[in-house]
Amino acid sequence: MRYLPHTEAGRRAMLGAIGAESIDALFADVPPSKLLSGLPNLPRRQSEMAVERALSAMAARNVSAGSVPFFAGCGAYKHHVPATVDHVIQRSEFMTAYTPYQPEIAQGTLQYLFEFQTQVAALTGMEIANASMYDGSTAAAEAVLMAHRLTKRRRAVLAGGLHPHYRAVIETLSRYSGFAVEAAPADPSHTFDAACDASTSCVVVQMPDVFGRVADLSALAAQTQAAGALLIVVVTEAVSFGALKSPGAMGADIVVAEGQSIGNGLNFGGPYLGLLATRRKFVRQMPGRLCGQTVDEDGRRGFVLTMSTREQHIRREKATSNICTNSGLCALAFSAHLTLLGEAGLRKLAALNHANAVALAKALAQVPGVEIITPHFFNEFTVRTPKPGAAVIDALADRGIIGGVPASRLWPDTPALNGLIAVAATEVTTPDDIAAYKAALHEVLHG
Repeated sequence: MRYLPHTEAGRRAMLGAIGAESIDALFADVPPSKLLSGLPNLPRRQSEMAVERALSAMAARNVSAGSVPFFAGCGAYKHHVPATVDHVIQRSEFMTAYTPYQPEIAQGTLQYLFEFQTQVAALTGMEIANASMYDGSTAAAEAVLMAHRLTKRRRAVLAGGLHPHYRAVIETLSRYSGFAVEAAPADPSHTFDAACDASTSCVVVQMPDVFGRVADLSALAAQTQAAGALLIVVVTEAVSFGALKSPGAMGADIVVAEGQSIGNGLNFGGPYLGLLATRRKFVRQMPGRLCGQTVDEDGRRGFVLTMSTREQHIRREKATSNICTNSGLCALAFSAHLTLLGEAGLRKLAALNHANAVALAKALAQVPGVEIITPHFFNEFTVRTPKPGAAVIDALADRGIIGGVPASRLWPDTPALNGLIAVAATEVTTPDDIAAYKAALHEVLHG
């Protein structure tokens, strides 16, 4: 991004056009307590070469996920992305595509979004899916608002195994929308049992949860629906769809997921891809865009945006969503990768993820003092160490191992979880990576 400084003459011209006498007059509505009282504690000026050297030195302190054994997960996973995916999404027709309001010039974009929706519906075991959301956390929050609209109730119940970042996004949207949220405490030994009453619109549960636990949610779905509420299932690891029973088959009413694991790299934390699918009867309250199939006047198959206004925000409080677009290029990457895999390929990929995680768990369990506390998992599990998890992770990083995510990073105010670390393995995890992790962990814990 270029930085183009303004001249004094330019500033005066802009202020004159605005009708403000000075910069201070322009920002007169900003409370004085929000203004800096002086200049920030930064060097006044540096040469371009000095700035480049400073930035290069800062960048050199970073460690890329592909350069060392990498076992971090908790909602963002390191998977292989085939070169074909990047080739497809970098075609100019897709890279520069405009919002597909005009179907006569956007059939390619609309068709791949339609195919993407079909794939997401099949993966989740649901009847209909939208054209994607911003990411998994915002999709989860939008699903809660959707449940409020459908049930005419105003209280959401969140399982303790829900990723705390997802919980925070739900709480933020709910707070400013006037809805109540009741969240169970994070406890890896606790079996979630929803406490629904006449005010409960939905129960939100993650599977696999943030501790990596896998469970059949069929009984929870029946319990929730018997109370007149909806079950929302959150999936942060999309590859798990290739191995586990689908949320739809377990009775979920709305399924949301983070699609980053398929076709999208870690990308320094984004952009990512939110998936949302539901039952057909709920379609008119489904947030986001929906692509539909139709025929033109000559009977040829075509695709259009359907059942939504051009822009949600023009409907203000009547809008079904705070999100009026979709993560189009990330959705295309997801769809391209999934098309390359096919059903058999996705199942093999999921099986490889699970096998590597099992091998990792067996190796770490051999380190004295390390306990695997997740009895059933897909490709991520939680370990308990005799030392604080954050200190262990820092020590492993000093030895060239990205060892996972300490629970204290997710729940800094919950001391009981300080010794826990969430550890993930994927198809890119090698036997040498596992051996290096085991040796480094033994050294950190026992010198």
